[in-house]
Amino acid sequence: MNVERRLLRWASGIMLVLGIGHLSLLALVAWADITGWVDRGIWAAVPLVLTDGGVETMESLRNEVTFWGGPGSFAVPLILLGCLIWHLAGRGVAVPAGIGWGLAAWCGLGGVLLVPSPFFAGIASGALIIVAARNRSAPARGRETATGQHAA
Repeated sequence: MNVERRLLRWASGIMLVLGIGHLSLLALVAWADITGWVDRGIWAAVPLVLTDGGVETMESLRNEVTFWGGPGSFAVPLILLGCLIWHLAGRGVAVPAGIGWGLAAWCGLGGVLLVPSPFFAGIASGALIIVAARNRSAPARGRETATGQHAA
């Protein structure tokens, strides 16, 4: 297994652990709210109509927090991105460094805004994607042409 593939597999593994861990932890903490959605219907997760004379109740606020902290959070797209990068690494397809920079920036900002949190672990995943992209393009920079000139 080449270095780029290994780096991308580690990056995707970190993303999968963060996303699945986030959803699993939420399921443990807010299981009653999640099962309440099943009892009342999935639309009960984020009610569109205020109750009690237009004032939000604690139950509706708790439902909203559970939804936006779980299935409505970035955990699901993070899991999907992790699966995509795992798949691309297995096929030997390069992942652009911009994906790593975006992921690292998002996780860095999230970590600063929500301390303490495992957001900072996502920076490592972004950095691994950046390093893999640079390793893949590094040999192309150093190649020489047939005339002895360095390739651009």
